[in-house]
Amino acid sequence: MDTVTLAFLLVIFASIFQGSFGLGMKFMAPLKWEAWWLVHSTFALILLPTAWAYMVVPNLFDVVTSAPTDVIIEAMIYGGLWGIGGILFGKSVPYIGISLTYGIVMGVCSAAGALIPLFMNAGETEKPSFPYIIVGVLVMLVAIAITAYAGIQKDKMSHADENTEKVNLPTGLIIAVLSGLLSAALAIGFGKGESIGKLAEASGAIARNGSLAIWVVVLWGGFVVNAGYSLFLLAKNNTWSSFSTPNAGKAYLWSIVAALLWFGALGIYGQGATLMGDIGKIIAWPIMLGLSLIVGNVWAYMNNEWEGAKKPFSILLFGVFVLIIAVVITGYSGTLNG
Repeated sequence: MDTVTLAFLLVIFASIFQGSFGLGMKFMAPLKWEAWWLVHSTFALILLPTAWAYMVVPNLFDVVTSAPTDVIIEAMIYGGLWGIGGILFGKSVPYIGISLTYGIVMGVCSAAGALIPLFMNAGETEKPSFPYIIVGVLVMLVAIAITAYAGIQKDKMSHADENTEKVNLPTGLIIAVLSGLLSAALAIGFGKGESIGKLAEASGAIARNGSLAIWVVVLWGGFVVNAGYSLFLLAKNNTWSSFSTPNAGKAYLWSIVAALLWFGALGIYGQGATLMGDIGKIIAWPIMLGLSLIVGNVWAYMNNEWEGAKKPFSILLFGVFVLIIAVVITGYSGTLNG
C-alpha cells in the first residue's frame, strides 16, 4: 500500500472514531456533567495520549523536554484555546439549539482548520492544490449548512408541541462562531508542534508515530482548561459527592470509552496528516470533520433520532451527498503537489 493511500485511509478511520465518541455523552447519568467530564478529560487528554506515545516513541519524556520551550508553550496555548472553544460550544446551545450550534461550529472549525494553516504556510497559495482546497472548503461549508438546516427542521418537528424558550440568535451566533474558530486551534497547534514530531523521529519513532508526541504537549493545554472548568463547577455547585453516586459504574465506563474513541480519532488523524506531508496540515482536518459528521448522523439514524421527520431526513441526505463531493475535492487536492 502506498503512503498516500495509507494516509487517506487513516484519516477516514479517524473520522469513524470522531463521529462515534459523542455516543458516550448520552450515558452521563447519574453523574453530574462536571464529574463525568473531569474523568473523561483526564483519560482523553492525559492518560491515553501519554500511554500510546510512550509505547511507540523511544525516550518520550526526553523528546518532550528537549523540545524548544517556545514550541512547547505555543502548542499548549493552542490546546488551551481549543479547550475554551469546547466550553463555548456548550454555552451556545441554550441560545440557538444543538443542531444550529453544531452546524456553525463544525463549519467554522473545518474551514478555519484548513484556511489558517493554508495562508500561514509560505508558498501554499501558488501550488496547484490551492484552488481545489478553496473550492473543497466552500462546498463543505455549504454541505454543513444543509445538514444543520435539516437538524433545525427536525428539532422544530420534535418540539412543535412544547413551550420552548425564545432563542437569542445574535448572542448564540457570536458564541458559536467563536467556538468554531477556537476549536480549530487543535489542528493549528498540531502543526505548530511539528518540530516535536521530528525529535520523536530522531529518537527512533517511525514518521507517523512521531505525531503522538505532539499531542502529548498540545493536549496538556487543553487539559488545563477542561479540568479547570470542571473543578470550578464542582466547587461552585458543591457536587463533589457526585463521584460516589451509587450505580454510576456505567457512566464511568462510558466516560472512558468516549475518551478512547475521541483520542483514537485524534491519534490516527495525526498519523494520517503526517504521512500526507505539508498539505496534511491543511486538508486532513476538514476531511476528518466532514466524514465524522456523516458518521454521527448514521448513529443518529440508527438510534431513531430521525423517526417521523421524513422531509428533514431527505434534506440531510442531500447535505451528506454534497459533503461527500467536498471531501472528494479536498482529497484530490492532496494528490496535486507531487
